Amino acid sequence: MGSKALFLFAILSFFSVVSLMISPASAENEQITNPGLVMNFYKDSCPQAEDIIQEQVKLLYKRHKNTAFSWLRNIFHDCAVQSCDASLLLDSTRRSLSEKETDRSFGLRNFRYLDSIKEAVERECPGVVSCSDILVLSARDGIVALGGPYIPLKTGRRDGRKSRAEVVEQYLPDHNESMSVVLDRFAAIGIDTAGVVALLGAHSVGRTHCVKLVHRLYPEVDPELNPDHVEHMLHKCPDPIPDPKAVQYVRNDRGTPMKLDNNYYRNILEHKGLLIVDHQLVTDKRTKPFVKKMAKREDFFFKEFARAITILSENNPLTGNNGEIRKQCNVANKNP
Repeated sequence: MGSKALFLFAILSFFSVVSLMISPASAENEQITNPGLVMNFYKDSCPQAEDIIQEQVKLLYKRHKNTAFSWLRNIFHDCAVQSCDASLLLDSTRRSLSEKETDRSFGLRNFRYLDSIKEAVERECPGVVSCSDILVLSARDGIVALGGPYIPLKTGRRDGRKSRAEVVEQYLPDHNESMSVVLDRFAAIGIDTAGVVALLGAHSVGRTHCVKLVHRLYPEVDPELNPDHVEHMLHKCPDPIPDPKAVQYVRNDRGTPMKLDNNYYRNILEHKGLLIVDHQLVTDKRTKPFVKKMAKREDFFFKEFARAITILSENNPLTGNNGEIRKQCNVANKNP
């Protein structure tokens, strides 16, 4: 019995040593297989990827200025809803509704330009660069085109296979919701109050459809609105029930409508914000101090904006072997 016990002990000791020798290597292999998000993820597999995306963004922006607003909205509408996985870009199917067609996505457009960028990248490196990385990097480069800061962002995301339309409203706050709801939604993904105030600074560019603001004009004008601004809003939105398909918009910032800057904060301090959420930023004691600071210091706005965009871009991504690399951004790949 003694010799058998000794033999069994020797066997167990051998496997323990082998296990100790293999485990670190296995962990290392796993890390190599799935490095997660890293800077310049495509440096070996597609070295020109980020340059191609940047050049395409510049080219498209030169031809169609409003594309940059769309790219900026895309990162918010995709990454804030559970995962930064380009689920926003998927078209509706017989079984699922596209996120693009939900009420929260009203006004989103120009998806065809993301397809153009994808096609350019595919010509260089077929099946390598994800639509989710293209979505994120086009937003980064679109911010620069609008005069905002360059934000170094990690890559290595993979694409999801399903729309999240059924949960969009659980994650994306509406422009009429309370500031507490807005802050809570962003806090859930790690963005603090200063970050929320900075993200809403994206309202310094682009325009708002009359559908989203007529409730502040009809049947009675919201007394909180600056009277000098009301006249302009009424001129742009003459109908109490505007046609959602009509070209009836108000510029978010009449002073510098094509520039991402801190003029937005000065406007809302003068009660010239178009949306309820804009107004709440200057009336809520949690957010007003940041509004006042960003109105005075554009560098502070840019710093907090860059930090918030970075957190947003890294929200629960699919990496490694999870997800897929879509061949077309609007359609999941066919199962092999």
